[in-house]
Amino acid sequence: MKTLKDIQGIIFDYGGTIDTNSRHWAEVLWEKYVAHQIPVTKEAFREAYVFGERSLAKFPFIRADHNFHDVLSVKTKLQMEYLAEKGYLPLDEKRLQDDARKVADDCYAYVLDVLEKTRPVVARLAEKYKLVLVSNFYGNIHTILDDFRLSAYFADVIESSVVGVRKPDPAIYQLGVDAMGNPSSHILVVGDSFSKDMVPAKQVGCKVAWLKGEGWGGEQTDDSLPDVIVTDLEQLEEYV
Repeated sequence: MKTLKDIQGIIFDYGGTIDTNSRHWAEVLWEKYVAHQIPVTKEAFREAYVFGERSLAKFPFIRADHNFHDVLSVKTKLQMEYLAEKGYLPLDEKRLQDDARKVADDCYAYVLDVLEKTRPVVARLAEKYKLVLVSNFYGNIHTILDDFRLSAYFADVIESSVVGVRKPDPAIYQLGVDAMGNPSSHILVVGDSFSKDMVPAKQVGCKVAWLKGEGWGGEQTDDSLPDVIVTDLEQLEEYV
């Protein structure tokens, strides 16, 4: 087993890493659509998902005091409205609201379950290393971390909507390195996205651990680039 040497700090991605333990959020949401028998194809759902993410990036739907259930509620409402407007779902406002609520509730419960496994990993690593979070988020990541009892483990947080730069721009990882205060060659970056985490973190000189899991397809990857590949966050502790 390859043990990573001279690691002095760890930069974590958040979404898809700590909250889902390698599953792309689109797949988690789609699973709940299927569970609640929402009558749309996966292709239509993908359209709605992309629309929702772009809308959240463009418009200030999310407030700083919104927890993750609030974020999920906004996301699912945007998705359902899109699906209805495009004719994929009937224009039944009550049904749309009910379905959006059910999906949001189930996704929030899903994260709570995942965190029972991933939070202890973060806690144990925080006892050994300085941790910094680098995330593309909506200006409310501190509320999310407080809600999920994660705030105490991170010495600093670099949030895209606050610093004005988003992954995959390597500049956001350079900000993480600067916040860490150690040479990038002694910093390990942990994330689930090859193109948004692994590639830009390598570009600023960090070691990288790819949490490789259920992606969303279409991403070109290269297993030779990461220093470590794991499929479960718990496996990371074997290498550091």
